[in-house]
Amino acid sequence: MTYSLIRPDRLDLEAFARATGTHPELVRRLVVLGVLEARRDAAGRLWFPLPELQVMARVQRLRAGFSLNYASLGLVVHLLDRIAELEAALRDRSRPTGGSSWT
Repeated sequence: MTYSLIRPDRLDLEAFARATGTHPELVRRLVVLGVLEARRDAAGRLWFPLPELQVMARVQRLRAGFSLNYASLGLVVHLLDRIAELEAALRDRSRPTGGSSWT
């Protein structure tokens, strides 16, 4: 067994599937559906950035909690991300700018 001295910044398909406890074919399907982001190298192998582990955990929670099919998971994840963006923008707008108070 070999051990890496540095933490990798990406995982190949097999390592990603192992880390998330899913079958590689399911991971491929989620990439095709646009639920997961992956890059292909020159040989056509899939590589996943580490933040995709969190996306996969979210997908697994949504699937378990709401019994959603995988095609609808992409839409739900997109909508949840959009809601988070809008809430962040709203928080930024309502933050005081540091000028003098009107009171």
